[in-house]
Amino acid sequence: MKVQHKRKLIAISIILSAFIGMAALISMKQETPKKPIVNSPMFVEVLYLKPTDITFEIHSQGTVKPKTQTILSAEVSGRIISISKKFIAGGLFKKDDLLMEIDPTDYIVAVTQADALLKQRQIEYNGSKSLQKRGYRAEAELAASKASLAAAKASLFKAEKNLQRTKIRLPYDGLVRTKDSDIGQFVNPGTKLGSTFATQIAEIRLSLTDNDLAFLDLPETGYLNTNKVEGPAVTLSAIRKGKPQQWLGKIIRTEGVVDEKSRVSYAVVQLEDPYRLSTDASSIRNNNPLPIGTFVGATIQGRRFSNILKVPRTAVRGKNQLIFINSENRLQIQDVDILRADSKYAYVLNDAKSGNRISITAIESPINGMKVRTSIEQQVVNERVVENTADNKTDTKLQTQSQ
Repeated sequence: MKVQHKRKLIAISIILSAFIGMAALISMKQETPKKPIVNSPMFVEVLYLKPTDITFEIHSQGTVKPKTQTILSAEVSGRIISISKKFIAGGLFKKDDLLMEIDPTDYIVAVTQADALLKQRQIEYNGSKSLQKRGYRAEAELAASKASLAAAKASLFKAEKNLQRTKIRLPYDGLVRTKDSDIGQFVNPGTKLGSTFATQIAEIRLSLTDNDLAFLDLPETGYLNTNKVEGPAVTLSAIRKGKPQQWLGKIIRTEGVVDEKSRVSYAVVQLEDPYRLSTDASSIRNNNPLPIGTFVGATIQGRRFSNILKVPRTAVRGKNQLIFINSENRLQIQDVDILRADSKYAYVLNDAKSGNRISITAIESPINGMKVRTSIEQQVVNERVVENTADNKTDTKLQTQSQ
């Protein structure tokens, strides 16, 4: 019994010793220094606005089309006896090149007959005129012979024109778009032979909204641009041979109507020598051809405006509000006049009363007069926090050493 009693006393003493040690350790634990709580206004990023002059660019698009294009049709009947090697889809030809010829045999005969008839009528008229002077012919007979002579002249003129029409020529340098008839085919007047277009000048119709027109100086409706008044310069862009390319053109006229469905107007851009075929093509800035039918983007040089504020689009609150920051670092929410906006920027008419600083930080619920901090104030606060933290660490070290 004595042994068991001793064991109980030993166990109790061990437990008491453990509790006493834990109490001693807890009493020796140092409190963790608390970080100073800085009650300060919200920090915002500030953008300083500076008025500037801006030339707006208007963007549109369109398809390159020839200014002059022709659907060739036969004017006389007959069999096609020859076709130029150039008369093939994609073939280039010069002005007055012989592209196609219809059998002229019947028309040569017609010219010969008309010429012979004209000579006969001329002899008859001369004889009637001579006899009339001598008093052997009446005035009516002379008039009839004169009319017969005029009809013979007209018949010869028509026969010669029909003979000329057996040879198909065009009055411009161009390119063959399609070939619809071939050698040996018999054609009648009106039969389609092919289609061509001139390569000297190309045009692009650009669609413009009513808002776009406010930023452009365009030629008046129905007015063809001359050297006296130049239309806006236009930069055309497209991907050619896997690379982005650019060409320079000018707006030469407006079509003067508004599309009833899309409610847009059209301006016409002129591009000279799109295929770069002229002898002085090397002097052109971009010597790469721009084929007819290419879809191009267009950047039009617009009007120049003064005293404009260029603001990031993300800084605009709602439709037309900016959050200004006054000299006391307080918010002022104000409506502004936005002249134009794109995906990145809004262009605002300058109002000197609003100040020159705005917040570009998104504020969930801004209130007029709310106090904020800018980048300068934030730097001062950070320095104070560092100083307070250092002081706390120093006090902790001193307490430890004293213990």
